[in-house]
Amino acid sequence: MYAVEVRDHMMIAHSLPRPVFGPAQGMHGATFVVDAAFFVEALDADGLAVDIGRAATLLKEVLEPLNYGNLDAMEAFSGKITTTEFLARHLFDRLADRIAEGALGEGGQRVRRMRVTLEESHVARAWYEGDL
Repeated sequence: MYAVEVRDHMMIAHSLPRPVFGPAQGMHGATFVVDAAFFVEALDADGLAVDIGRAATLLKEVLEPLNYGNLDAMEAFSGKITTTEFLARHLFDRLADRIAEGALGEGGQRVRRMRVTLEESHVARAWYEGDL
């Protein structure tokens, strides 16, 4: 399988209001490095898996509504615990929706699998991976 992976970042504020999260129960900020990998079984006639420029633009567009936002105040996250793992799945779903709408052009039709990784520090990251 071939893959193209693009990277961006987002800065958010949130709290994780359960005892298991210790000091992260309170409001705090996080800067996530976000990678999105798009997997295809075959390259197109131009030797591409997906267009890297379109993939980078798509990731930026999906991150934009969250960037510099307080997740606790966003209706989409009401009643949710916005862990790194949860956010990886949320972004995966938004990307999948946009791919289905044609955001990656014809190349998006070949995407069979995707992985979204959020790196929260140089020692910790989480991801969600699944079939499209």
